[in-house]
Amino acid sequence: MDNILKKKLQNQEVTIGSWITLGHTSIAEIMARAGFEWLVVDMEHSVITLDITQQLIQVIEGCGVVPLVRVGENNPNIIKRVMDAGAYGVIVPMVNTKEEAEAAVKAVKYPPLGTRGVGLARAQGYGDKFDEYVATVNEESVVIAQIEHIDAVNNLDSILSVEGIDGCIIGPYDLSGSLGVPGNFEHSDVLAALKKVEQTCQKKKVALGIHIIQPDYKLVPQRISKGYTFLAFSLDTLFLGNSCREQMTKLRESLE
Repeated sequence: MDNILKKKLQNQEVTIGSWITLGHTSIAEIMARAGFEWLVVDMEHSVITLDITQQLIQVIEGCGVVPLVRVGENNPNIIKRVMDAGAYGVIVPMVNTKEEAEAAVKAVKYPPLGTRGVGLARAQGYGDKFDEYVATVNEESVVIAQIEHIDAVNNLDSILSVEGIDGCIIGPYDLSGSLGVPGNFEHSDVLAALKKVEQTCQKKKVALGIHIIQPDYKLVPQRISKGYTFLAFSLDTLFLGNSCREQMTKLRESLE
């Protein structure tokens, strides 16, 4: 495993990816050819199953793009299986404590760094590349903690101190929900929480990420100027839906 994303995270270089929620290989191929550096297969808020996840990983990797998986929960069995399917790393939701961060890292890494069980699946070349995989995966795999609750914000210093956590990514909707104002990103409590995350990551020199939901490229530089380097730019359904609606609106206007 040679993970270019790992190096960018370590150097806090800007890297831009996106999110896949539609379980079709053509979606993965179209997005992988669009210029993203990494793509996240979302197993938390989609109906994508493990077998489809592996197919999407195969397509993403085949296009020279880094495949990540946002697992549905901080579950060692789920994490082990998506890593065995060939994911280069995972985004783990609702990491609210240092102990939960440690559990996520252990699920990704083989002993002695972790507790991941050993299997001979796609990641290991179905056994043919086992030695090569074992020699690199602990160093090259990526673990991103999703910060989407005010408890995580308050515990962020200790979460980011865990060896093996490569960065964090803010889940803006759930974070605002934990503050009692779901979707209100301009609320003073939400802005204060974001500021605290930004300051903590800057102090710890850890890659800071956020999911920019709307497919508006002008929103990306705004986040970069605030120190964000791991940027998920929108997702498949919004790219598709917004484009369809925009063109149909223009078409109707042209026919009036």
